[in-house]
Amino acid sequence: MSRIDVRKTYKLFIGGAFPRSESGYSYQVHDTKGAFVANAALASRKDARDAVVAARKAFGGWSGKTAYNRAQILYRIAELMEDRRPQLVQALRQSEGLTAARAERALDDAIDRLVWYAGWADKLTQVIGNANPVAGPYFNLSTPEPTGVVAVLAPQESSLLGLVSAIAPVIVTGNTVVVISSFERPLPAVTFAEILATSDVPGGVVNILTGSAATIAPWLASHMDVNAIDLVGIAGDTELATSLEVAAADNLKRVRRAPAAEPDWSADPGLDAMTAFVETKTVWHPMGV
Repeated sequence: MSRIDVRKTYKLFIGGAFPRSESGYSYQVHDTKGAFVANAALASRKDARDAVVAARKAFGGWSGKTAYNRAQILYRIAELMEDRRPQLVQALRQSEGLTAARAERALDDAIDRLVWYAGWADKLTQVIGNANPVAGPYFNLSTPEPTGVVAVLAPQESSLLGLVSAIAPVIVTGNTVVVISSFERPLPAVTFAEILATSDVPGGVVNILTGSAATIAPWLASHMDVNAIDLVGIAGDTELATSLEVAAADNLKRVRRAPAAEPDWSADPGLDAMTAFVETKTVWHPMGV
């Protein structure tokens, strides 16, 4: 006897929970051959604002954790991605049209990228911090601190490795994040959200919205409680990038500008993504007698 497939309607991921879009709208997600595979929530302005509230609420606790503890949590996410390997591979094949072997490699790269950033968590301060030479009986120390709430426009093409490569450096340094996933390829992102929900990541540290970056991003760029924005997900869209940079200037947000083309996410990421969203605090302290 034949039966009808039960297609999933994915929700948003805000504050560690999975709410429906406030608007009640969703959109159809198709695989690379045009076949319908699921529905994804269409995030609204209210959803974006709720995500920022959740990210701000989580910031104090997350930034206050030791770097070593944040490393442990990122490594736990990598472990859970291994556990969900079949589902992630299927999502990659549907979203990016990869063969099974290439999807496996893409997943391996994403897991390895998380482990790589986890390894940097308790080392970054030693690399970019400094004990500055000064004249006088003082210690002068410079140390990086997280910027705050960061909005990330996830890459449109690389739906998992690019997503992880955009999120991991932001949260490993103590920031919290509101992410707009790839519009046409949201399945890896929503599966990643399900992994986060069962990991040790506190609710609100990562919030994932599905929908159009052109629609949602202006609300985040102009939001007074968002401290920074990464425009990597609108590579090549000069008009939209310029409008978001203008909106971000209202509260002097840090802006990681949109590249001319989507980066090669398999390349060595370097430290730029981690240093983009940290502030350097310099303190003076008397040496004492």
